[in-house]
Formats: sequence, structure tokens, C-alpha cells
Amino acid sequence: GIQVYRFDSEKGTAEYVSGVSGLSYPTFQCVSPDGKRVYSVCEDQKGSAAAFLRYDRKQHTLTLEQTELTASPGPCHISLTPDGKLVATANYTGGTVSLFSVGSDGRLGPARGRQEKPYLHATYTTPDHRYLMADDLGTDYIHLLPLRKGLQAEDFFLKAGAGPRHLCWAPDKKHAYVIGELSGEVFTLGYKKHRLELQQVLVADSLGAGGSADIHITRDGRFVYTSHRLRGDGVSILRVQPDGTLQKIGYQDTGTHPRNFTLSPDDRYLLVACRDTDEVEIYERDAKTGMLRDTGHRIHVSSPMCLQWLPR
Repeated sequence: GIQVYRFDSEKGTAEYVSGVSGLSYPTFQCVSPDGKRVYSVCEDQKGSAAAFLRYDRKQHTLTLEQTELTASPGPCHISLTPDGKLVATANYTGGTVSLFSVGSDGRLGPARGRQEKPYLHATYTTPDHRYLMADDLGTDYIHLLPLRKGLQAEDFFLKAGAGPRHLCWAPDKKHAYVIGELSGEVFTLGYKKHRLELQQVLVADSLGAGGSADIHITRDGRFVYTSHRLRGDGVSILRVQPDGTLQKIGYQDTGTHPRNFTLSPDDRYLLVACRDTDEVEIYERDAKTGMLRDTGHRIHVSSPMCLQWLPR
């Protein structure tokens, strides 16, 4: 299921509010800009699906409205295009992207499959809203799938053995940062005239554990954080240089298997979902140095997979 917590941004603590069940292995969610709709993948291999939930901002409760089969197994990531008209799932086992039209009421239309490739891990929309980017861990490509007529699909090869997993866009919309799950490297990409260009490769996981997971950038664009699993579990702290490249400046040890983490809306805190220690750890950020301080506060929840923010 999915649980809702109220977060106190002054104290750095969280309080359970509500929960919803009935979803089979909901490993990743995304939230509509108005905060009224939540979409989730259900990664169950037998009934892989995308789910639509409605969020009541007064009662702070989620209601499961609909599930729609992805027609491809193992959906592990879900995203909503900026115009709110399409939901995309990256289907890891099936090696496909499923696209769902979104009705005016938020409900999902039947799945349409695109771009048959092995081990797709995540999808994102480019800043110009022209392409859907699909990270392909299995082939080390980032696929750019056109969202508009008249555009051609593009394939950008990252590096053999990189295993691209997640990415984040810099506030300037000119740079994207990709975490390689297998290589433990962060790739700085330039984006200009609808083309990607590799600008830097930086080792974030010096142990070579092959389990790098998530990546996020602060809203001021000054720091990037990456999570790493399997050995030396923790979060790398990277400073953004004037030219958009990165410098590794620190590492914060965490609980076991930090598959996902998030920055609070004010960037004051970084919350880490430690799957195998059954808790979300809460760290306070130093806005000037980017360093993290363990507050000691925890959210105890079984196998946390994904953290997303809802408006109060």
C-alpha cells in the first residue's frame, strides 16, 4: 500500500496520517502538479499495472480509483508529462515503455506500448516537452521518444557497462545528471537543440558495488545527491561547478538499501528510504556546504520504496 505522513519542516519529524491498500507491490509514484492525483506502478509480475489514486487535500487521504494493465511486465517507474495528458511507465522486465492517455477526470486510458528495448528503468520528459527520455539499463542507451509529430526518435549511447537508472534536470534546463546503477558513475549531459552531449563522467561510488540507485538536485542547482546500495550503503554529495560539471565533496552513510530518497520542498531535509532496515531516515542539510546531519528521526515503515511530496 501507500501511506501518507505529515512532515514538520521545523522539527524534521513525521506523523502518520492515513494509508491505502489494494495495490500489488507499488514501488514508484508520481504526483500531479495540483496535488490532487497520484499515479503508481504495481510491479507485480502477474498483474503489472498503473494505478490512479485521488488525493483529498482536506482529509489527507488517498482513494484508489483505477488500475490499468501495462501489457508488459515489471513496471518500475512512472511519470506524468508536463501537460498532464500522458502517463508513462518504464517496464523493466518487459523492456518497454507503456503510454496511457489521461482523461479530464484523471483516469487512464488503455496502455500503448512503444520502444521495445530490454530493461527500461525510468522515463522523463525533456525541458522543451518534445521528447520522452527512457533510461535503458540493459543496453546503456538513453532513448528519446518523440511526443510531437514530425520528430524522429533518437538513441544516445552513454557508456558500456554504465547501466543508466535515474536522472534529474538542472534548474537551467541545459544539463541533466544520470546515475549509472552498474558503474556507480554520474554522467553530466548537455542538452542543446534537442541533442544530448556527454560532458563529464564522475565516480560517485568508489567501491564498485554495482547498486547505485537514485539521484536528485537541489532547487537552487548547487548540489546533487546520489544513493548507493549493496556495499557501503549511503549518499554521495556532489557540488555543481559553474560549467555544470560536478565535484564530489562528501559521503553520508545510511541504513541498508537506500533505493530511493527525496529532498524536502524547502531543501532543508533529505529523506532516505532504507528498504531493508524498514525505515525512512531524516537528514538535515547545510544549505551552504551541502553536507548532511543525521537528525536521528525515523519513519518506521515496512520496505519503503518511494518517497513523494503532497501539498498540505
